Amino acid sequence: MVSDRGGRWGFVCKSRQRVYAALRRKGMSKSRAARISNEGRTRAARSAMSRKASRTRQVRGRNRH
Repeated sequence: MVSDRGGRWGFVCKSRQRVYAALRRKGMSKSRAARISNEGRTRAARSAMSRKASRTRQVRGRNRH
Protein backbone atom coordinates (compact mmCIF):
# COMPACT_ATOMS: atom_id res chain seq x y z
CA MET A 1 0.00 0.00 0.00
CA VAL A 2 1.21 3.48 -0.77
CA SER A 3 1.88 5.88 2.07
CA ASP A 4 -0.66 8.45 3.15
CA ARG A 5 1.92 10.16 5.35
CA GLY A 6 2.62 13.05 3.05
CA GLY A 7 5.83 15.04 2.78
CA ARG A 8 8.74 13.20 1.24
CA TRP A 9 6.82 9.92 1.43
CA GLY A 10 4.17 11.23 -0.93
CA PHE A 11 0.44 11.32 -0.33
CA VAL A 12 -2.54 9.42 -1.68
CA CYS A 13 -5.93 9.53 0.04
CA LYS A 14 -6.90 6.32 1.82
CA SER A 15 -10.07 6.00 -0.22
CA ARG A 16 -8.16 6.32 -3.52
CA GLN A 17 -5.22 3.99 -2.94
CA ARG A 18 -6.74 1.19 -5.03
CA VAL A 19 -6.95 3.60 -7.97
CA TYR A 20 -3.33 4.64 -7.41
CA ALA A 21 -2.21 1.00 -7.42
CA ALA A 22 -4.12 0.30 -10.64
CA LEU A 23 -2.51 3.27 -12.38
CA ARG A 24 0.94 2.16 -11.21
CA ARG A 25 0.28 -1.35 -12.58
CA LYS A 26 -0.44 0.28 -15.94
CA GLY A 27 3.05 1.76 -15.83
CA MET A 28 2.30 5.31 -14.78
CA SER A 29 4.87 7.24 -12.74
CA LYS A 30 4.34 7.63 -9.00
CA SER A 31 3.78 11.37 -9.14
CA ARG A 32 1.38 11.19 -12.08
CA ALA A 33 -0.62 8.31 -10.57
CA ALA A 34 -0.85 10.16 -7.24
CA ARG A 35 -1.99 13.36 -8.93
CA ILE A 36 -4.78 11.58 -10.83
CA SER A 37 -5.95 9.45 -7.91
CA ASN A 38 -5.99 12.40 -5.49
CA GLU A 39 -7.84 14.58 -7.98
CA GLY A 40 -10.94 12.35 -7.85
CA ARG A 41 -11.53 12.28 -4.10
CA THR A 42 -15.22 13.15 -4.31
CA ARG A 43 -17.86 11.87 -6.66
CA ALA A 44 -18.29 15.37 -8.10
CA ALA A 45 -14.57 15.55 -8.89
CA ARG A 46 -14.67 12.14 -10.61
CA SER A 47 -17.67 13.23 -12.67
CA ALA A 48 -15.82 16.35 -13.76
CA MET A 49 -12.82 14.23 -14.75
CA SER A 50 -15.00 11.93 -16.83
CA ARG A 51 -16.68 14.85 -18.60
CA LYS A 52 -13.28 16.32 -19.42
CA ALA A 53 -12.02 12.96 -20.72
CA SER A 54 -15.12 12.61 -22.87
CA ARG A 55 -14.57 16.04 -24.41
CA THR A 56 -10.91 15.23 -25.03
CA ARG A 57 -11.83 12.02 -26.85
CA GLN A 58 -14.41 13.85 -28.98
CA VAL A 59 -11.94 16.58 -29.95
CA ARG A 60 -9.36 14.01 -30.96
CA GLY A 61 -11.93 12.18 -33.09
CA ARG A 62 -11.91 8.84 -31.34
CA ASN A 63 -14.83 6.49 -31.93
CA ARG A 64 -16.52 4.42 -29.28
CA HIS A 65 -16.03 0.68 -29.62
